[in-house]
Amino acid sequence: MKKINIIKNRSDIGAGTRGADLGVDAIEIAAINAQSDYFNRYEFVDVQTFNEAVYEKQNTPYALRIGKVLAVCEGLSNEVKLSLSNQNFPLVLSGDHSSALGSISGVKCAYPDKRIGVVWIDAHADIHSPYTTPSGNIHGMPLAAALADDNMDRSVNKVSETTETNWQAMKNIGGITPKILHDDLVYFGVRDTEEPEDYTIAKNGIKNYKVEEVRYRGMEVCLAETLERLKNCDYIYISFDVDSMDCDLISKGTGTPVSKGFDQHEIKQIINGVVKSGKVACVELVEVNPCLDNKGNVMAETAFEVLENITKTIEEVNIK
Repeated sequence: MKKINIIKNRSDIGAGTRGADLGVDAIEIAAINAQSDYFNRYEFVDVQTFNEAVYEKQNTPYALRIGKVLAVCEGLSNEVKLSLSNQNFPLVLSGDHSSALGSISGVKCAYPDKRIGVVWIDAHADIHSPYTTPSGNIHGMPLAAALADDNMDRSVNKVSETTETNWQAMKNIGGITPKILHDDLVYFGVRDTEEPEDYTIAKNGIKNYKVEEVRYRGMEVCLAETLERLKNCDYIYISFDVDSMDCDLISKGTGTPVSKGFDQHEIKQIINGVVKSGKVACVELVEVNPCLDNKGNVMAETAFEVLENITKTIEEVNIK
């Protein structure tokens, strides 16, 4: 019988703002305050983190702390692969979004001969490389690494040999590169991008279901189209960044809040709709930052509401 495994990754070194390392704990506090036994119901594992790297002098300005981010992603990849190899369902709670490369790599390493689709629910495209990044923060790069797409057409940064070596290693986690194809990536809610990202999205025909399109055309239509796009994928990974939600409606408890996003009910519909396809192998929730929450612990409380709801669907579909 399949079991849900919760993988806790309290790393925030891929972000530009500290505090996402506390997101997992904030969600657990939200569960306690809701008088839920959620975190007692499932086995869990903690991924080793290297958050002390924020104190180290940086010599890779276009990929900050890349060596340690690589180590976190490798550790997370191993845990996701192990969970899947044991016929279980990995549900990943992470700090910053650079972790998604680890989760995607874990799915691909568990199923090296299978095609992996990605549903990316986020305000940001996260498809920069060290050659295009304006910030150097690796939470803006996981998809570029998974796609092995450096976007050299829009290169503006001259990177160091250390950055280059570690970036190649990130793309090659598990000895498989690329992990996913551009055709097998679907965005929901992306609305804050830079020109190099827009170029990659347009060049490769990546679909982005913006908030207004989902509301105008209807959730069911967009979900049906998404599953049609991913029909040739054997498995699907879902990444849910809480900044996909409207920061004015929910809270600013995330590293890079953006207005005019989804509400939590729409997020549940998206994730549940994809899970019901029966193809979802892994779901990840990222970027809760209680240090930035302007409404107490509301972002974590909302994230837990989503988590508890989608877990029921995962169990209905997967736990036979």
